[in-house]
Amino acid sequence: MTEYIEKIKDLISKSSEIPLCYVHSFGCQQNVSDGERILGLLSSCGYGITSEPDSARLIIYNTCAVRENAENKVYGMIGELKHLKEKNPELIIGLCGCMAQEEKTVEKIRSTYKQVDLIFGTHALSELPHLLYDVLTKRKFVFDTDEHSPVPLKIQSVRQSSFKAGVPIMYGCDNFCSYCIVPYVRGREKSREPEDILAEIRELADKGYKEIMLLGQNVNSYGKGLKEPICFSELLRRINRIEGDFKIRFMSPHPKDCTHELIDTILECDKVCKHLHLPLQSGSDEILKKMNRKYTTEKYMETVEYVRSKSPDFSLTTDIIVGFPNETYEDFLKTKEIVEKVKFDNIYSFIYSKRSGTKAAEMTDNTSDEDKSRWMTELLAAQREISTEHYKRFLGRELEVLFDAESKHEGFVTGKSDEFIIVEALGDKSLIGQRKKVKITKTFNWAVCGEII
Repeated sequence: MTEYIEKIKDLISKSSEIPLCYVHSFGCQQNVSDGERILGLLSSCGYGITSEPDSARLIIYNTCAVRENAENKVYGMIGELKHLKEKNPELIIGLCGCMAQEEKTVEKIRSTYKQVDLIFGTHALSELPHLLYDVLTKRKFVFDTDEHSPVPLKIQSVRQSSFKAGVPIMYGCDNFCSYCIVPYVRGREKSREPEDILAEIRELADKGYKEIMLLGQNVNSYGKGLKEPICFSELLRRINRIEGDFKIRFMSPHPKDCTHELIDTILECDKVCKHLHLPLQSGSDEILKKMNRKYTTEKYMETVEYVRSKSPDFSLTTDIIVGFPNETYEDFLKTKEIVEKVKFDNIYSFIYSKRSGTKAAEMTDNTSDEDKSRWMTELLAAQREISTEHYKRFLGRELEVLFDAESKHEGFVTGKSDEFIIVEALGDKSLIGQRKKVKITKTFNWAVCGEII
């Protein structure tokens, strides 16, 4: 890698001006983190960074493959770049990420989108300098979807935020949920060495970062294949011992691997935020089996009950898929029943979307789109009532909040509490990046509001 970084720097040094690159990441936090590492690589090669694609000499789309409509959007955006390429033949266009790992994408790009110069898959980020050098010197289409070593730590990511950072702790997934393409495009689970993770977080803490998000498709199965046996709970405890004024979050755990030890660790570690995102997906055991989720509703509720026994108002959020193939209204009502029983602070719900390449896409589906939409409306109405009532527990309490943006309500700033609750407070943008205590005076069904102490 270093050899080709130096070669590109030498090429760029002969230019009359510093070329600019534009990187757009779609999808999950893992993709955002990959995009930051890509920018770090390009910066090391001598590129400047721009937020305007029209001024770029290199454009890279870092793609998501979870839903087909997301893929179609990317194809549309690539199509629009044809005009930019015609105006500027020196422009280099690249595609990477989960879409790029699919063989059908490479074939489609090569046959239909001649303006694209390079494609590299999720396992080939470290090969970007080599691939880019070939494009610059040979002016030919190049691609690489093979597996390579990860980008070394010495290549600094270009972070989007100066106070919040995502740190991958593992890559890939071994779960093969029947609706999900991720294991096919991200590969099998691979954990990063704990010392590499700790070194990256120490550096972020030294730079004053206030929040570290640990990333992985299934973080609580962390530890597979490591030289030193270590579980996710132990990793959290080691991170918690790092000096610095920062908090720890993580996404996304899997209910089948959510142990009492993990819950105890969250509650005992002062830096770990008191919130757990625990994807339910369905409240029907029959649907869970078809989804290949590998847990039952009984196992899920046992985990919830253990959390509540330790901390009655502990913050829980979840993911739910409505209208899985051949789901019945009775199946849906079982999901709604669990939502009402658990009292999640928030749910992230989606109407099932067929994804070619997955097992679920091969299932016949006799459930109508009208039914799916009606059930979704019913679920969201139920959750609004739950949130309206459940958020009242924060009235009069002090929450610690990391402010990260100006609110759409003039004169207010917004951020997330340790419990992952949206909090708004009177203040200006100078508060962004600061953690403050807020006394809660009002609650809504989507957020709470209070006064900065």
